[in-house]
Amino acid sequence: MSLAARIRVARGLDVADLVVRNVRFLDVFTGRFLLGDVAVSGGTIVSTRTGGPKGLRTVDGTGKWLVPGFIDAHVHVESSLLSPWSFSKTVLACGTTTAICDPHELANVQGERGLAFFLAAAEKTGIDLRVMMSSCVPATTMETNGGGSIEADVLARLATHPKALGLAELMNVPGILHGDPGMLAKLEAFTDRPKDGHAPLLRGHDLAAYACAGITSCHESSELDEAREKVENGIAVWIREGSVAKDLDALYPLLTAENGHLDHLVRKAIAHGIPAPIAFRAASYGPALHYGLAGPSTRERIGAIAPGFRADFILLGDADTVAIEQVYRAGIPASEIAHESINFDHGNSMKASVPEAVDLLGPSGSVHVIGVRPGRILTDRHVMAHDAPGVARLTVVERHGHGRRPANGYVTGFGTLTGAIASSVGHDCHNLVAVGTDVEEMRVAMRALIEVGGGFVVVKDGAVLEMLPLPLGGLMSLADPKEVETKLRALRAASKAIGCEVPEPFLQLAFLSLPVIPSLKLTDHGLVDVDLFKIIDVRAA
Repeated sequence: MSLAARIRVARGLDVADLVVRNVRFLDVFTGRFLLGDVAVSGGTIVSTRTGGPKGLRTVDGTGKWLVPGFIDAHVHVESSLLSPWSFSKTVLACGTTTAICDPHELANVQGERGLAFFLAAAEKTGIDLRVMMSSCVPATTMETNGGGSIEADVLARLATHPKALGLAELMNVPGILHGDPGMLAKLEAFTDRPKDGHAPLLRGHDLAAYACAGITSCHESSELDEAREKVENGIAVWIREGSVAKDLDALYPLLTAENGHLDHLVRKAIAHGIPAPIAFRAASYGPALHYGLAGPSTRERIGAIAPGFRADFILLGDADTVAIEQVYRAGIPASEIAHESINFDHGNSMKASVPEAVDLLGPSGSVHVIGVRPGRILTDRHVMAHDAPGVARLTVVERHGHGRRPANGYVTGFGTLTGAIASSVGHDCHNLVAVGTDVEEMRVAMRALIEVGGGFVVVKDGAVLEMLPLPLGGLMSLADPKEVETKLRALRAASKAIGCEVPEPFLQLAFLSLPVIPSLKLTDHGLVDVDLFKIIDVRAA
């Protein structure tokens, strides 16, 4: 639609495509709900004034609320276990109209090809999917990935794509602080673009130096004082409420009229006493401003219900309980929006062989043991006997075809397992991870996942109890979201049946091989002391 045509509609001279009449809409600029008629033409809001233009389609908003569509400021689509098109369909129904994704999971498996896949998919999704260029592939040198090393020149070239937004989470904090040339080249290549951070527990002078590198967000704050210090250094804090890491309870006091996903988070924030306008603003206009999607220089402005902004909004029956009645993306109801798939020859990315039983035996005696904290991705560290009650075997098998021997360690917190659990989702390099007390059970679990191209599996008495195949990179399912949900519920039940005490065992397991989150982790290279940022002996001195 031409600018002249839009202006005519705004003045009431021509008919709008859609008008939501007599609705209380959120004015994110003043933090108030105002009464008006919200008119849309060509996917853009043209008027919010009462008595505005007539519409080809009219919705009665009497007694209802209208808020901007939610913007997910940081998401790994792969971690939803869904393809980008299935993810789009699922979250749009929950009010998320825009998502900022970092595809470094698939990038670690497929390299540049994985990034290109997400950029191509983002052009077809029903939601506005923006792609941050993965900055740390691999995240460290203490693990083996399948995508090789993605350097600044590749990232800069891909960043010319219209769906590319900025530089994704910079997890290599030591590399930045110590002036690693490769990390500095990536930062400099994205000087004028948003740059996301990833700095758990970083404080003091090191935090200031990290902020000085131009990094302006972090989603890894789990303590209130830590988060406040980041805000004081100009770093926006994204409050994460994922399947494992749940930080809202600790961080909700950060939400003020100046700081600013999604239906669950907003509902929970309001229940904590945060005024509804502030909670909705934090989930929409706040991230839009941060990523340069709401300013005057952007081609398409989002995050607010005001003339000139894209008509992404949510009609609520009740604001405090976030009772969603309809979601609109560019003025079109969610039920009418297409979520197109793309062709991708994923093949079988599981290139590992099943290890022999003897190769899964870790050292005996006094050993370093990883302590799982349910609901957290931080881990504790213990020195215990390898066969102490509650201690299980933990193995990481390099699955990208490089032929490394398995790395073996120990973990506590899963409970007394009478079978084995395995996953091909192992952040960030996504090697094959298995936990159990019997190596033969662990071998059965590994074999099952290698044969189907990856996924989640629970084994007992040498047989598969439940399994969810994830053939797209060993990370994502091509099944319908409802089928995935049903399988996940069955997997949780099966895990509990073999004695697992962790509520989300597969995602908890996935983070046990992530060597950038303290304190002890196990990669295919061995046991990582994250605090020292080096491999240590599993045997305790």
